[in-house]
Amino acid sequence: MADPETPATNQGPVTISSSSSERAPIIYFDGASCFGHHNGAIQIELAANLLMPVGAAVRVDVVQTAHLRCSVAAALALREALDKALAMYKQGQQQPAEDIPAVKN
Repeated sequence: MADPETPATNQGPVTISSSSSERAPIIYFDGASCFGHHNGAIQIELAANLLMPVGAAVRVDVVQTAHLRCSVAAALALREALDKALAMYKQGQQQPAEDIPAVKN
């Protein structure tokens, strides 16, 4: 039996159905409001801040944007993807900024 703590590396190529790509939701979040596990499933609640005008002031409301549920293996794969995306971002930040021309041809 496979170890659920170790993501499988020899799964072969994965093909994502083109019919599902356009329908997948885009989930924005400012943070994870809480997390845990239940019956072997990882549970993470994603939340975003809403700015609500109150007279001349602004109140910040926090709303749940998604309830993420996954297996341990899927959580490890997500963590690996996030680590790699952050490394790519960091590498891009270290490169000198490219001058953007005022007029593009």
